[in-house]
Amino acid sequence: MASANTSWSEENFSCSICLDVFSSPVSTPCGHNFCRTCITKFWDEQVQYKCPVCNDLFNTRPDLRVNALLSEMVDRFGTSVQVKDQPCVEPAEVPCDVCTGTQLKAVKSCLVCFMSFCQTHLEPHQRVAILKKHRLVEPMDRLEDRMCKKHERLLELFCQTEQRHVCQFCTEKDHKSHPVVPLKEEYEVKMAQLGKIEAEVQQMIQERQRNIQEIKDTVKRSKADADREIADGVQVLTALMRCIEKCQDDLIQLVQERLKSTEKQAEDLIKELKPEIEDLTNRSSEGKQLSHTKDHLHFLQAFRSLKSRPPTRDWTTVEVRPPSYVGTLRRSLDQLEETLNMEIKKLCDAAELKRVQQYEVDVTLDPDTAHPGLILSNDGKQVHDGTVVKLLRDNPKRFTKKIHVLARQSFSSGRFYFEVQVKDKTGWCLGVARESINRKVEIIVTPENGYWTLFYYKDGLVFIDNPVVRLPLKAELQKVGVFVDYHEGYCYYGGINSAPLIISPVNLTD
Repeated sequence: MASANTSWSEENFSCSICLDVFSSPVSTPCGHNFCRTCITKFWDEQVQYKCPVCNDLFNTRPDLRVNALLSEMVDRFGTSVQVKDQPCVEPAEVPCDVCTGTQLKAVKSCLVCFMSFCQTHLEPHQRVAILKKHRLVEPMDRLEDRMCKKHERLLELFCQTEQRHVCQFCTEKDHKSHPVVPLKEEYEVKMAQLGKIEAEVQQMIQERQRNIQEIKDTVKRSKADADREIADGVQVLTALMRCIEKCQDDLIQLVQERLKSTEKQAEDLIKELKPEIEDLTNRSSEGKQLSHTKDHLHFLQAFRSLKSRPPTRDWTTVEVRPPSYVGTLRRSLDQLEETLNMEIKKLCDAAELKRVQQYEVDVTLDPDTAHPGLILSNDGKQVHDGTVVKLLRDNPKRFTKKIHVLARQSFSSGRFYFEVQVKDKTGWCLGVARESINRKVEIIVTPENGYWTLFYYKDGLVFIDNPVVRLPLKAELQKVGVFVDYHEGYCYYGGINSAPLIISPVNLTD
């Protein structure tokens, strides 16, 4: 027996229903063995009681008892009799619906049973005649969702009119006149659309990410501007507080000096009065003593010396006048106001210049735009008026009527700043212009015509507008800054004549 047992294969110890090792094996009257649970469940679902292997029919439900010998042999054999070399199901694959232990990978799905089977559990569909008639397809998950509820057929077609899945029977009735294509064909169309949608979505994501970055950059710049504004404000206000403190110190010093002068005058007068008081006191004492003498001769002799007045100052015209402080505070405040106004202008101008200098751009002149009467340096940083008008090839960008030249760089948004040296110039013109201005005709350089320019001649600065705006000039200019802010306004300066206009680097320490 032992020798015979060792030659048996694993299939001798497996249930033909669950294909797992027998659990409480029982035998049917026809001699086949099954797990008690498997055969009981099988008969519970049947109208007739038959053997799942040989299909023998039993008039009554057999009374099943555990096969003690087989149960003992199974215990000795081991714990698993699954068919070897069948792959276990992976997460993205369709599992076998029959496997009760470790689920194996399904190799086919049955559209009649609505179940998927591994190679072992597919065996009855390949052997039993009635099961052979079932329609087997490649493994599919959620088979119930893939079946037409009305016709119980596979949803393998797509109605393009109603944009829904249909079965073959649906196309013969409800969707007879509708264009219908296989699911694969519609899948490829929709996949192409999905690719386009995904590209658009990715583009939208990138745009919004750029928006986020722009917003963050704006906040970052705003924070830097705020920090700079606070620092400049603190610097200006600190300087103004020093002016106020100096004014206070000057006021206190002035009042104290006046008080000290009065005190010195009083002290000198008191010092002069004290000796006279002492002399007068002595004369009073002598007079009192003389009033008690009975010696007529001595009295008359002494009285003659007392009668003559000692040399003293006439104090009736002497007085100490307290200093008057009327108007002192007002004059001090007026002086403070004047000082503060000067200091505020100086500090604010310096802070404003520092603020716009951060938008420095590198500007060079474009020879293609220069009027033939102008001469440009090789580096494009200097321009001066020539003595003759050169004969140059016509260029649509060149000025032919106005003696102008534009920069190579152009700006359509944001802020920019550059500086031009105007030292030794007796007249100059600086500004900005629209790129679209007409360069071939004589035109008035006003904002209405696309020019924002500032002229300088001996009579001062003039902003060209209609009417012109004259600007005060308190000192000779060395450099002129040009700052443009598309959101807040414009400021331009410039020049033309014998000395060159020079575009100079911005010096933050100026």
